Amino acid sequence: MIIGPPGTAKSMLADELCRRIEGASYFQWLLTRFSTPEEIFGAVSLKALEQDDYRRVTSHKLPEAHIAFLDEIFKANSSILNAILTLINERLFHNGKEIARVPLLTLFGASNELPEEEELTALYDRFLLRFVVDYIVEDFRFLRMLESQAQPERTTLTLAELTELQDQARAVAIPSHVYRGIADIRRELNKKNIQASDRRYRQSLSLLQAHAYLEGAQEVEEKDLFFLEHVLWRDPAEHEQVRSTVRELLLGYEEEITELLYESREIRESALRPGRTSDERARALIEIHTKLRNILAKVDQIMEKAKRLGRPLERVHSVRGEIEQLQRDMLEQF
Repeated sequence: MIIGPPGTAKSMLADELCRRIEGASYFQWLLTRFSTPEEIFGAVSLKALEQDDYRRVTSHKLPEAHIAFLDEIFKANSSILNAILTLINERLFHNGKEIARVPLLTLFGASNELPEEEELTALYDRFLLRFVVDYIVEDFRFLRMLESQAQPERTTLTLAELTELQDQARAVAIPSHVYRGIADIRRELNKKNIQASDRRYRQSLSLLQAHAYLEGAQEVEEKDLFFLEHVLWRDPAEHEQVRSTVRELLLGYEEEITELLYESREIRESALRPGRTSDERARALIEIHTKLRNILAKVDQIMEKAKRLGRPLERVHSVRGEIEQLQRDMLEQF
């Protein structure tokens, strides 16, 4: 789902992505308050009506699309909405006496505004990824947009290649500490009254697998959880809160450990100031040793916290080793 004012390239972005998959059936439509089901799902078959079967001819319509883009999707009326929900949720389309499975891989939606009607909130919740776009702010980016030229060719991907990539992404492992990280994020967001459905958290696992796969990883890593900032908010005003909460949970102990490392280096630099007497050097040695010992104690506390949360410990071990080496170097120099 891409949300933003008119003229921010929402339609162009979705159209460009969708048209780069060769061999896939692509359906695009601009919805209005007056759009009819025939425009989206196909006209009613007169031949089927003769047999008392209210069936639609779905050729080149949404039920036969692999990739779809619905612009101004929240302008859909109830007769269109119910069918779209079933199509997105179960990948099924009720057509006359039959219930047909649709080949839909993904649906892009765009809107200038968030839905206000209660019946549209269910549709809004079905979009796993949500992005807000706005007009270009920085002059240099605005100039790049003005000066940009249309590319002569599109980079493309075949439908078969995409299917193969999906299978490989599903094979990416999700370690236990990543599950715990998601639970931590959910707990902290709930404290801030930002509640995503259990379904969204469950569906986000495949998103994390795909993100890790595109990064060339064999398993989902903690850094992939940053991408949940595009999944867990409901109102755009919550986006920054979600982002800061995720960053604080994932980077909190790393930022603490980095600050302690910088503090240790500053202690070393101050200790190496020239022009001290032997007594001053002796007092400085005691002070340095005490400060570095206290810093190492803080590092050990952070390490225990990281262990409880199931966080990777490589960075903590690395920083602890460097601080210990600083301590040894100081002892040798003094």
